[in-house]
Amino acid sequence: MNADTLRGVLGPDIDDARVLVVSPAHNESRLAFWMSDSDEAIADAEESGTQTASDLRADGVAANATTGEGAPLDAVQDALATFPADQIVIFAPAGEEQRYREEDVRGDAQRRFEMPVTLATV
Repeated sequence: MNADTLRGVLGPDIDDARVLVVSPAHNESRLAFWMSDSDEAIADAEESGTQTASDLRADGVAANATTGEGAPLDAVQDALATFPADQIVIFAPAGEEQRYREEDVRGDAQRRFEMPVTLATV
């Protein structure tokens, strides 16, 4: 994700927004998941979140990053414990968007967190 993508979702509201980038530490490999080898997933998530927040700050957006659980909605739930969000934007990688739509991640998030949720593709 980059600032332009988020700006496309939020429009001019991004100028006054405080953004928390939540990067789930998702294991790409089933073997790594079953072996509980999350070190690489955590490192990748930290790098991605830090870079995204840095890019947003470079564009004048107040942004920070955190690494979360591998399941996106669990990561969001943990972040909401300390970050008072009023909107959630879930970014799905191109090609994965259809899977996210099939699983109704947006609807699940709206029901679970009772706030507006947008699903966007990067």
